[in-house]
Amino acid sequence: MTAPARRLTLPVEGMTCASCTGRVERVLKRVPGVQAVAVNLATGRATLDLTPDNDPVALAEAVEGAGYTVPEAVSELAVEGMTCASCTGRVERALRAVPGVREASANLATGRVTVRHPDGLVSVGALAEAVREAGYEPRPVQEAQAQAPAAPRETEALTRDLILAALLSLPVVVLDMGAHLGLGDHSGHGLLPAGWSAGLQAVLATLVLAGPGRRFFARGLPGLVRGHPDMNALVALGAGAAYLYSLVATLAPGLLPAGAAHIYFEASVLIVTLILLGRSLEARARGRTGAAVARLVGLAPKTALLLRNGAETEVPAAELRVGDRVRVRPGERLPADGRVVEGTSRVDESMLTGEPVPVAKNPGDLVTGGTVNGTGALDVAVERVGADTALAQIVRMVEAAQGAKLPIQALADRVTARFVPAVLGLALLTCLAWLAVAPSPALGEALVHAVAVLIIACPCAMGLATPTSIMVGTGRAAERGVLFRSGTALQALEDVRVVAFDKTGTLTEGRPRLTDLIPAPGFDPDAVLAAAAAIESRSEHPIARAIVAAATERGLALPPVSDFSAVPGHGVTGRAGDHRVAIGAARHLAGLDLAGLAPEAARLAALGRSPVFVALDGVPAALLAVSDPVKPGAAEAVRALQDQGLAVALVTGDDRRTAEGVARHLGIATVLAEVLPAGKRDAVRDLRAQHGPVAFVGDGINDAPALAEAETGLALGTGTDVAVESADVVLMAGDPATVAEALRLSRAVMRNIRQNLFWAFAYNVALIPVAAGVLRIFGGPSLSPVLAAGAMALSSVFVVGNALRLRRV
Repeated sequence: MTAPARRLTLPVEGMTCASCTGRVERVLKRVPGVQAVAVNLATGRATLDLTPDNDPVALAEAVEGAGYTVPEAVSELAVEGMTCASCTGRVERALRAVPGVREASANLATGRVTVRHPDGLVSVGALAEAVREAGYEPRPVQEAQAQAPAAPRETEALTRDLILAALLSLPVVVLDMGAHLGLGDHSGHGLLPAGWSAGLQAVLATLVLAGPGRRFFARGLPGLVRGHPDMNALVALGAGAAYLYSLVATLAPGLLPAGAAHIYFEASVLIVTLILLGRSLEARARGRTGAAVARLVGLAPKTALLLRNGAETEVPAAELRVGDRVRVRPGERLPADGRVVEGTSRVDESMLTGEPVPVAKNPGDLVTGGTVNGTGALDVAVERVGADTALAQIVRMVEAAQGAKLPIQALADRVTARFVPAVLGLALLTCLAWLAVAPSPALGEALVHAVAVLIIACPCAMGLATPTSIMVGTGRAAERGVLFRSGTALQALEDVRVVAFDKTGTLTEGRPRLTDLIPAPGFDPDAVLAAAAAIESRSEHPIARAIVAAATERGLALPPVSDFSAVPGHGVTGRAGDHRVAIGAARHLAGLDLAGLAPEAARLAALGRSPVFVALDGVPAALLAVSDPVKPGAAEAVRALQDQGLAVALVTGDDRRTAEGVARHLGIATVLAEVLPAGKRDAVRDLRAQHGPVAFVGDGINDAPALAEAETGLALGTGTDVAVESADVVLMAGDPATVAEALRLSRAVMRNIRQNLFWAFAYNVALIPVAAGVLRIFGGPSLSPVLAAGAMALSSVFVVGNALRLRRV
């Protein structure tokens, strides 16, 4: 019986007319297995039926071959059961094998996997099924978040199993030690009857492996059968081999060579107990790595005081809607983003910016959900709720950065993909070698060393080395007001050799004031200022705000505005009342005779002020000068970067003399002035050619090309949305001093990752030969399975503990 076709709906970008929809329909119909294609121009979507045995990737290729685009989507799943680097590698390989998946990245520390694929062509169900077939349990991220946090649940389960394993293992260890002390042995000497000691150990060991140790067999053996062994398989093989050998020695010693009937029940139970101990300590430590995100999420209040018809009603904060009016009492957290409509207070915004000084809030000022109100009461009109709030966006940024896979992890991934099979081979080789060279009976000796190799080589530490450092480092950065929008920015920022700053709003306050107004002969200064302020009221530029503020202070009435147009890097034009107005730098008024005002412009620029020309109806009308004070601490920020061995440059669209005056004040030697937005991108390329990787710091729309071009773009959180979206790192405080802090954090995280990777690799390289008994050949020590289990557990705890040191950076 033929399986029914499945219906797919995929978005198609780039269609503009009926001929586009026809072209898309034709190319899709030519794909084998496609039936009943319908393309809708209004919705921008194609709906079709595809037979189950056909590859949906061909659909995206057909659409793209016709000149259109199927946008990429990102799906995320929470995955239970990943315990080591080989687990993450297996999950990634299983997901990449799903038709349509372009990339999959699993993170051991967060327990999540991120998958990139063409939108509409890969279902979450198909991804979940691939994860399940790989031997792990997938869950939607929303479901995982709604339940109790995974780390506490995992820690509780491990702790319960650890306590039970320890209680059952203790008598086994006592009996094993007692045999050497005359308390009981196989010959019947001592206090216990013959065989009772071994029999009791066998019962207790069975309880340990079937109870607390069951997790290793349930997860490890299926993977071994599928040909994809992981660390659980290594533990199951090691503990199981010691247990089965001991069981044969107890119940049927005649099956073993003479003199080889030794029991190793204590090794099998202590392997399980010590690895559970390590897992428990590791789970507790890993729970602390995500504490920063948990604290951020916890900042959002659960309830809000809603004002409706003059009455106050307490409602869940999740039920707030845009336009609602809420009252925030002194000391309470704001329930959502909004604007103050009544009341004055000071608000602690340190959770956003890292700055401890409360910020004054008056009617009309914006406030952010999660921040703490001071001593005054505020009535706030809600403007953003739920996932749209600044706090929710910060949490998403931090989680995205924590889930990233850095380029430095590529080596670890390549090694661990082949590591577990190699360990199995080494264990087998160790067993055969000892059977060949050890004096008879050699079977027990061979077993001990093979089990030690299996246990010592579990690649847990390798899988945790990078993601735990990223989680702690990005969380700590978020607490300091530095948001890494991607984990890769951590590594890129470390390599930066030159930092280029925009001037206005970045190194300066961005709140300039009008200092001079020099009219051309025959023009009334107030009339010129009113016309200029009317046009500038439509602009977001700091200089525009200064001109508008000056007109407001003088009480001037602004004429109506029409035909407004802004040319980034040049100026603005428009019609104010009956006059055509042009405002900006000299290049914006090219073709006009500015000779009468040019000497004054040169004088003002030499004083560090920004000259702005105003033309009415094509005639130069006035020269305005605006002064933007340098931010407190900007000079110290520049020196801090220079002390780290970095070159510092100033890249600005402002007048050269003004820019050089600011640069002299700050100690910056390299100045690129009068640069247009596209020129800023070229300036970044020039700086890269001279010094190496570039970090660009800006806050305006005209900085977006440079932020995108630089190896690392840093945007001030006080800047425009376009700048923030173009950046790799967001500095919430708007303080240039946090640039040096971001660099220090980046270097600390990368140093920590290298330490972890070195420990993880060196640990295995050094101890596998010891576990195999190589040193015994030269009269040196060997490593018992019990000590191997303890060392393996401690290696993971060491890696996570080392990552937690970043919380103090």
